[in-house]
Amino acid sequence: MRIQFLGAVRNVTGSRHRLQIAGKTILLDCGLFQGRRQDFFDRNQRFEFDPTTVDMVLLSHAHIDHSGNIPTLVRQGFAGHIYATPATMDLCSAMLRDSAHVLAADVAYVNKKRARKGEPPVHPLYSLDDALEAVEQFLGVGYNRPIPLADGATATFRDAGHILGSAMIEIAVRENGRNLKVVYSGDLGRPGLPILRDPYVVQDVDTLILESTYGDRTHDSPSEAEDQLRRVILETVNRGGKIIIPAFAVGRTQELVYALHRLTLARKIPELPVFVDSPLAVNVTEIFRLHPECYDREINAFMERADVEDAFGFRRLRYIRDVEESKALNSLKQPAVIISASGMCEAGRILHHLKNNIEDSRNTILFVGFQAEQTLGRKLVDGWKKVNIFGEEYTVRAAVERIDGYSAHADRNELLDYVRRVRQTGLRRVFIVHGEEAASLSLAAALKEMGVPEVHVPMPGDTVEL
Repeated sequence: MRIQFLGAVRNVTGSRHRLQIAGKTILLDCGLFQGRRQDFFDRNQRFEFDPTTVDMVLLSHAHIDHSGNIPTLVRQGFAGHIYATPATMDLCSAMLRDSAHVLAADVAYVNKKRARKGEPPVHPLYSLDDALEAVEQFLGVGYNRPIPLADGATATFRDAGHILGSAMIEIAVRENGRNLKVVYSGDLGRPGLPILRDPYVVQDVDTLILESTYGDRTHDSPSEAEDQLRRVILETVNRGGKIIIPAFAVGRTQELVYALHRLTLARKIPELPVFVDSPLAVNVTEIFRLHPECYDREINAFMERADVEDAFGFRRLRYIRDVEESKALNSLKQPAVIISASGMCEAGRILHHLKNNIEDSRNTILFVGFQAEQTLGRKLVDGWKKVNIFGEEYTVRAAVERIDGYSAHADRNELLDYVRRVRQTGLRRVFIVHGEEAASLSLAAALKEMGVPEVHVPMPGDTVEL
């Protein structure tokens, strides 16, 4: 049994690891690398292996940095099954199609500029047809139901508590008379968050492949995050401005809508117009409504209230699909909240909202999720005073705020606590992935101090025999 660490190793995007068991080749995730446009194309259209040799994909969850390059894998010859939970399968059906549309729209915009300069056109990474073909290869499997991989080997999805349908992947192998259990965390959620259940604690783990997105930082609590959201809204409204929130269409958008709903009902914020301007987020919210089996007790109790018809809908909230309605928000004069994708400001309608609002000092750009290196979102969070949007320079005059308490990723203390609980049943070895290098190394040092026998931070391309 061997594993090769290929993507999201000493960084946080493009999650992909190749597992070889009893003659079978299995991919754990196949995500898009996100970053500068040239790096994006160079790193996503080349695989370190022949896609036709892959037997199956085990997908931890639907976020594009974990699922978004599956259409390229299929286009280059992968013909096997893609196993995911039912909620992840439904989300990917919407998200991969949306990804193809975003890639096409981005390239069309870029090609207009290239044509004016006399430069040849570029092509999108994959097409809508590629995305639709990939969706046909999905198979939905519920939590806690073993999937046969090879002789003596099974995989089981365990609830990761990160986004709707997210899973840790537990791989159990019996080989040469001994049992081995390897767990790939995917993205690990936080205990106590609204909407979703807490992460499942797997027992009798030999080897843990653990994410480290926030391996060197801690988050505010959900209640502190809600207080900060209220403060930002009130301060911006007093300036007569708009709150522009770049948010991941899956999970973060629904969490914000739920928080704004609760704050409005409690009269802690004024009844502002709230716009969710993302066709994907609209589709995803419908999928959330279809999967109450993933909900925790808190949201179920909220939905039992007499004054609540829909946890993800209220009187001043509008979901926007139409392009013309989206453009009309540019001329909006009164205070409002606009939630739009992508969460790292790399593509989609959020770029148009930033372009039209970033130079107005009355407005606030509010970040509520992780921003990877080299992304526009990271530049804004890091305090850049001038940024490029669609190739043109803009001066940042809007206030830029950040709330970490809405993160769906476990923070340093929560990661350590999870390992502590798993370690009670014999954990021998941890591999640290899905974190910027400093975060991964910091978490590794803490795990060694805790007494985990073996802790490794692999380099991209490293292969380990388990």
